Amino acid sequence: MEKITLPPSVSSCCAVLRASGFAAYPVGGGVRDLLLGRTPEDWDVTTRALPDQILALFPGSMATGGVHGTVTVPTRDGPIEITPFRWEAGYSDGRHPDGVSFGVSLEEDLARRDFTVNAMALGPEGELIDPFGGLPDLRAGVIRCVGDPAERFLEDRLRLFRALRFAAQLGFTLHSTVETAISRPPSTAPLAVERVGSELDKTLCSPRPRWVGEMLGYGLLAPWLGDARADTASLADLPCVPLARWAGLAALTDDPALPEKLRRPGVLCRGVSAGLELLHAGLPEDERGWRHMLSRWGENPCRAAAFMAQALGDSAPAALLETTLAARPPLTAKELALSGGELAALGLSGREIGAAQAKLLAHVLDCPGDNCRERLLKLLEEVPPPDPRGVSPPAGGGDGAPLG
Repeated sequence: MEKITLPPSVSSCCAVLRASGFAAYPVGGGVRDLLLGRTPEDWDVTTRALPDQILALFPGSMATGGVHGTVTVPTRDGPIEITPFRWEAGYSDGRHPDGVSFGVSLEEDLARRDFTVNAMALGPEGELIDPFGGLPDLRAGVIRCVGDPAERFLEDRLRLFRALRFAAQLGFTLHSTVETAISRPPSTAPLAVERVGSELDKTLCSPRPRWVGEMLGYGLLAPWLGDARADTASLADLPCVPLARWAGLAALTDDPALPEKLRRPGVLCRGVSAGLELLHAGLPEDERGWRHMLSRWGENPCRAAAFMAQALGDSAPAALLETTLAARPPLTAKELALSGGELAALGLSGREIGAAQAKLLAHVLDCPGDNCRERLLKLLEEVPPPDPRGVSPPAGGGDGAPLG
């Protein structure tokens, strides 16, 4: 195959190491993505240099890899992680090596990696170094482990999730040996829930989120989600953003706490939980209903509820919500054409201002075209004056009906 061209910063890092007498090779996901015609998100370089030697060669670099010896070098093309050739042994916690040895060969370094498509390197002339058949597997669209899959998964149980995540992102299938090993997986309970949640994030927000259903089916998520099962094929019809995909999964499993169990961001957890509540209560069938729901609950819960309905086979609420939002209706008192300051200038104060705003907003949610100063002033005239005893009656009769 023809020589592969690297980004200038990657070539420069390798040149600095080689000029100092250290072998250096771009490796891993960056090489895989280049071969697939994709733009790599990040780059890794492996070298014979030791951590202290790498740090000395690159001013401004930082040791970031702990016992693994990784050094991160900032460049104009983004950070590059440089790690010494290493061998790992003993994985008593099912995630991290008990011991790390430097000074091994490039092939030994590649042999410890998870999948063949991630175990390729590039030589000084851009030539591919592929001792485990990663390129044929790339061409065949197959995820295959380097060595025995059962051993690879026992060493690092996060690889169980990574295998399915790569299949989802790349559109690959699992090699039969990988599929067999995943069907009898070691317990994933020792894994940090944040790392599992991150892998689930990436799989959900891939072009093929159906693989999350495989994670459930294989029992990989059992320590956090119990025996939850779901056909997740419909998630592919939702926007490829976390709120949509997590909301859809929560609806399919009928579990409002699903993102919280996997420690996703609070704003996502709250949106999904409230969204499932709204879904169960029933979603609006017209724009007026959506305006009132958006005003009361906010955009995230409403979007989550609409995404949930779509995942369950009803796309009408999502379409209606988008139409409602596209009109940019006023949804809060701050968006009224008559401000609190103007109400104060008219002689209202304290609770009177709040009551007037509530009544005006209720009307505007019904009739958004009335959100202009002149119309609101006219509507305001219909609000009863303050009670002379100092107690203001609820504007509009107190029954929550819109003004006018």
